[in-house]
Amino acid sequence: MSLDLEAGDFTGKKATILGLGLHGGGAASARFLASRGAQVTVTDLKSREELEASLQDLEPVNTRTVLGRHEERDFLETDIVIKNPAVPSSSPLLALSRSRAIPIETDISLFLRYSDNPILAVTGSKGKSTTVSAIHHVLSAKDPHCRLGGNITVSPLTFLDELAPKAPVILELSSWQLGDLRGKGLLKPAVSVVTILLADHMNRYPGMEEYIDDKKIIFSDQAAEDTAVFNYDDPLQKGFAEECRAQVRYFSAGPLPDGLQGAWWEGGSGWCRLSGVVSKILEEPLRVLGLHNRMNLLAAGLVLRLLGLSGEETTKGLSRFGGIEHRLELFAQGRRLRFYNDSAATLPDATACALRSVPRPIHLIAGGTDKNLDFSPLAEHLRIPARISLLQGSGTDRLISVLDSLAIPFGGPFGSLEEATRHAVDNAAPGSSILFSPSCTSFGMFQNEFHRGKAFKDLVLSRYADPASPGGAETGSGTGRRD
Repeated sequence: MSLDLEAGDFTGKKATILGLGLHGGGAASARFLASRGAQVTVTDLKSREELEASLQDLEPVNTRTVLGRHEERDFLETDIVIKNPAVPSSSPLLALSRSRAIPIETDISLFLRYSDNPILAVTGSKGKSTTVSAIHHVLSAKDPHCRLGGNITVSPLTFLDELAPKAPVILELSSWQLGDLRGKGLLKPAVSVVTILLADHMNRYPGMEEYIDDKKIIFSDQAAEDTAVFNYDDPLQKGFAEECRAQVRYFSAGPLPDGLQGAWWEGGSGWCRLSGVVSKILEEPLRVLGLHNRMNLLAAGLVLRLLGLSGEETTKGLSRFGGIEHRLELFAQGRRLRFYNDSAATLPDATACALRSVPRPIHLIAGGTDKNLDFSPLAEHLRIPARISLLQGSGTDRLISVLDSLAIPFGGPFGSLEEATRHAVDNAAPGSSILFSPSCTSFGMFQNEFHRGKAFKDLVLSRYADPASPGGAETGSGTGRRD
């Protein structure tokens, strides 16, 4: 008897989890399917040691694990395959399952199949984690039943069975997660948001067109009563409104043209215009640094107003939002130095934003693994730091070419984070900001950007500085010094 996916009954069925991963989606899928009667196999090319934390999450669940290899029979003799977003859809193993008409799902698609709660979905190349976290920070004070999940390392399957009726669910969705939803008709958010689009994952996509096509899935199945929020200043989003059936609203760093509804920044405050009513939704000082974060909070504030919060509630709530870990996080101070963890800066554009945002003088620690990105957006900002220390990596090799072309000196590249950090501390002038903003991914030296950021924080706090006081990111206007 074939699997009735819509019924959600997996009793006696075989399920294969392709890629346990390190962010919780694989373990959450295994627990979910096992709780509904499935015989679960988890398979991953990584070793038991590499997956130790995720395997601990599986301990209460009766699963078969295949590690360090894959076995073809697990993709031929199964009733459903759950793929990790990092696994390309072109994988030959998935082709085996398709040849047998075996359904291929993800933790996100399973959640969307079995939940009828209103969805607020956010994507973008950068800013999506900050935006969803800010929305959740403010909304949860008004509705404690709202939940946050997705690419922010919390699988929504972990809270599916605990959801209160009609409680809003905020999902951060990557291009890979969105691409896996193509053609399923499952994602129909009440509100969708696209923060900003930049070249990313060019080692996975043939080009920007294909990458953007995956991003557009966030609004492709919205209805006329839904709302899509776009970045008015982003040239790559200019045609989105014509492709969207939902009502369109915008956010912008400057005043919006008359007649357009949305949010903008003007005169030291964020404003919102909806149905002819203008309200303040954001004002300085903010607890997060940078113009880019001001834009993220504008988008969050617009969503909150769309959900019915007043301008006063929105302004007050966002003023208390202190940012999130690994994103321009002022976490330590010592030796007359400030230490910023910006490990989530996996794009050259993100490091450019960081260099414009933190107080100078700056000693930058950067470098890592290449994902076929263009470093030219960072080039014009590389004269901002007083000194630069580099970590070894394939992306660092390309960054060195840019630095050499500009005749900018640097230290390294160093073979360990410990060496790079010691070089930065030893050579930083008093009053400097030590900014760890790599511009590259972390694979090779670290498991992911979160592991990398934690390693940097642990190193600094154990050897060089004390934790920064709460609210320490409130520096001046909250935007830092810019050119």
